[in-house]
Amino acid sequence: MVSTWLSATLYDIAARYDHDRHALLQMLRAVQAARSCVPEEAIQFFARHLNVPIVEVRGCVEFYSFLHATPRGQYDIYFSDSPTDRMAGSLVAAERLAARLGVEFGVPRPDGRVTLGLTSCTGHCEQAPAGLVNRRVFTRMTEDRVDRMADLIERGVPVEQWPEVWFHVENSIRVSGPTLETHVTPGDALRASLVRGLPQTLDEVEASGLQGRGGAGFPVGRKWRGAYETRGIHYITCNADEGEPGTFKDRILLAGYADELFEGMTIAGLIVGAEKGYLYMRGEYEYMLSGLQEVLASRREAGLLGEDVCGSGQNFDIIIHLGAGAYVCGEQSALLESLEGRRGIPRIRPPSAVKKGLFGQSTVNNNVESFVQAAQIALMGGAWFADLGEEKSRGTKLLSVAGDCTRPGIYELPLGVTVRELLERCGGSHAKAVQVGGAAGRTVGRAEFERHISYADLATGGSIMVFDERRDMVDLARQFAHFFAHESCGFCTPCRVGTQMLQHYADKLASCQGSRHDLAQIRSIGQMVKGYAHCGLGETAPNALLDTLERFPEEYEAHLLPEADFVPDFDLDAAVSEARALTGRDDRLHQLEHGKVEAES
Repeated sequence: MVSTWLSATLYDIAARYDHDRHALLQMLRAVQAARSCVPEEAIQFFARHLNVPIVEVRGCVEFYSFLHATPRGQYDIYFSDSPTDRMAGSLVAAERLAARLGVEFGVPRPDGRVTLGLTSCTGHCEQAPAGLVNRRVFTRMTEDRVDRMADLIERGVPVEQWPEVWFHVENSIRVSGPTLETHVTPGDALRASLVRGLPQTLDEVEASGLQGRGGAGFPVGRKWRGAYETRGIHYITCNADEGEPGTFKDRILLAGYADELFEGMTIAGLIVGAEKGYLYMRGEYEYMLSGLQEVLASRREAGLLGEDVCGSGQNFDIIIHLGAGAYVCGEQSALLESLEGRRGIPRIRPPSAVKKGLFGQSTVNNNVESFVQAAQIALMGGAWFADLGEEKSRGTKLLSVAGDCTRPGIYELPLGVTVRELLERCGGSHAKAVQVGGAAGRTVGRAEFERHISYADLATGGSIMVFDERRDMVDLARQFAHFFAHESCGFCTPCRVGTQMLQHYADKLASCQGSRHDLAQIRSIGQMVKGYAHCGLGETAPNALLDTLERFPEEYEAHLLPEADFVPDFDLDAAVSEARALTGRDDRLHQLEHGKVEAES
């Protein structure tokens, strides 16, 4: 039974989103923020009020990492837990804070004061150790800061009164190129597109050779052309859910290039005939929401959004939608599901989103960097962009560099740059391996540092992780295996079960309990997951394990039990010991003796 007070509060939250069932995730986020959880009463209310099956509402609460069915602590803290965060000391800092507060990871302290946990990369790797406290980002945690944080929590000091320097986020731009140096005055690219003609602007985007900057590299102009030639209602969606560990370049663009981003989305909307666009931004970036809303308001006031955009006779506006902690929502079709207020489960394709996307209508989805560069191309022309990069990978790319290098940060470089050139720029001269493209990307060793970062060779959405001689590649691969086992949406069996099995074998090897049989199992399961997973993210889940197995076999050899061809995955005698005790049997090692007899016969 929902109390009158709670019912009124939930009704107000629903009214804030026009009682639109597609905004369910935003409503649940609001409840989580207000109540520190989404109680069963709220689940029942939204199911009834929005006419949504209760299992769908409950499924959302269970699916997204930042939603909880039971209350969190007054101080709700997450430490970022990507490999580069750990290398900077995030796990040590989190364990120190847990010890100071007397709290277990993920379990609210009995007095309700605090909850402490780990979360996947929060997108601030170059300023690690980083994390979130009551949805605010903190950076550069030191032992001293951890101790002071524990003291502030015990004294009940509101987060708003904590040292502001703890929440300082740097832009960390190390090398600027045309994208970061070309600031578009609000409206200039729009007006240039209208003067040139929208069809001709589409020609310019195609001529530029711009490929999707999320990593897949599908030509932006071809995608826009497909929507342009499709009849019916259209939508524009922007993927700002950069959840790939080690990636933070969209954060820089959202903070400093919001006008360019919204201008690019608007131009795309006018070209294909869309009237509404959605910016899907990861929940970890909530602290930027108010600033982005101000930019949107300013653009509406200037006639650059809303009715009759820039005198074009067309309407277009943009809504910002926040995620709630789900890596898989970086996959295009999962993002669309989330925008419709459901769990982010990837859709079966075809059809493509251009044919049947958001709300079943034609949808153009690109990421932040793609829309920013599209706006600049609309202003400067396709040739300006196409002159950069290499033949099959035009333009420049923003790279987020973190790990074992002296100058981590953002590097804008022409596509085609070699791994070695990048390492020289970022101070990674002692690197023995580089992870290009995050957890879903590829691991390369020294022998491959002349390879090119481009769509034709090593593609990346932006993440570059540098590992030097101090790093254990087996343990790093184990961390990536844990990441995918946790982030699998669970829809398809190859990914749901396969990632759990890979995690198991990775743990076994990292703890030096493995054998050659386990290495063969990883190769076999890895190929199965790559071949049969439902979505692109699942297909990439085994990459880190398979790549490190191939490139660093000596490190895996060093982790094997000497002269062991096979090590059981569990202790059978220990597992059946209770049953033996209850039945009075004493047949320890019987299974081994029995197998030996069968083999000899």
